[in-house]
Amino acid sequence: MLVLDGVTKSYGERRALDDVGFTIEAGRLTGFVGGNGAGKTTTMRIILGVLAADSGSVLIDGIPVSAAARRRFGYMPEERGLYPKMRVREQLVYLARLHGWTAAAAGRSADGLLEQLELGARADDPLESLSLGNQQRAQIAAALVHQPDLLVLDEPFSGLDVMAVDLVQNVLKEQAARGVPVLFSSHQLDVVERLCDDLVIIAGGQIRAAGRRDELRAQYARRVWELGVDDPDWVPGWLDGRGTVGATTDTSVQLEAPDDVRRDLLATAIARGPVHSWRHVQPSLAEIFREVVG
Repeated sequence: MLVLDGVTKSYGERRALDDVGFTIEAGRLTGFVGGNGAGKTTTMRIILGVLAADSGSVLIDGIPVSAAARRRFGYMPEERGLYPKMRVREQLVYLARLHGWTAAAAGRSADGLLEQLELGARADDPLESLSLGNQQRAQIAAALVHQPDLLVLDEPFSGLDVMAVDLVQNVLKEQAARGVPVLFSSHQLDVVERLCDDLVIIAGGQIRAAGRRDELRAQYARRVWELGVDDPDWVPGWLDGRGTVGATTDTSVQLEAPDDVRRDLLATAIARGPVHSWRHVQPSLAEIFREVVG
């Protein structure tokens, strides 16, 4: 488990991070979201030791992170950093060997990842000959080739098509399943919502919300309910200002209203005809993000 506690970083008069603290738990996928310039990349670079914090601490299993521990981390930067003219497999083997692996072990690890990421047929091609999406897959393989103890990925889904996103999601889930703490940032909130176990939202260098995804959804839930009936057109008139009508389809309507009004509405709906559904609507990650960032 990795813990950030009170991390602060300034560039001259501008404070990039202000008392940042959150936890990345072992075996869990933590989504890290925020707008451009919110502080995500700075935070990740401090975790990796690329930048030094002005104050605060980064701990792993309760101990300050050392240079030796960081060598066991895997990192994928947002900007692609591999050698464009080097062959893909050769490059992965080289990176694994820099982490102390034998040539044979490095080759086995590289081959396994290339197959898993569906790059086996391009293993002997120069990186620059690959499409941008395949280069992104190779970058992810480079972060994983030495089987890291902690994984930090900055925008790993950038440039990937739908099928490739699913492929990378499965790879990251496998990493978490073997107990690796995984931190990843993304502007694709739908992907974060599907994948993450935990969520950290940052804005203006400050953590605005952090915790387990489902707990945050419950915490920020509004009293919005969805009624599924054959003909929902009567609902707005029936409410007559006693509630707020939201999204409406041919067979459902969402509303926000006091408990007594909702009870009366449900009774009325049952009396009018079949009720197909009646459920509390949990907020999406995008809705939570907009609320906490303002």
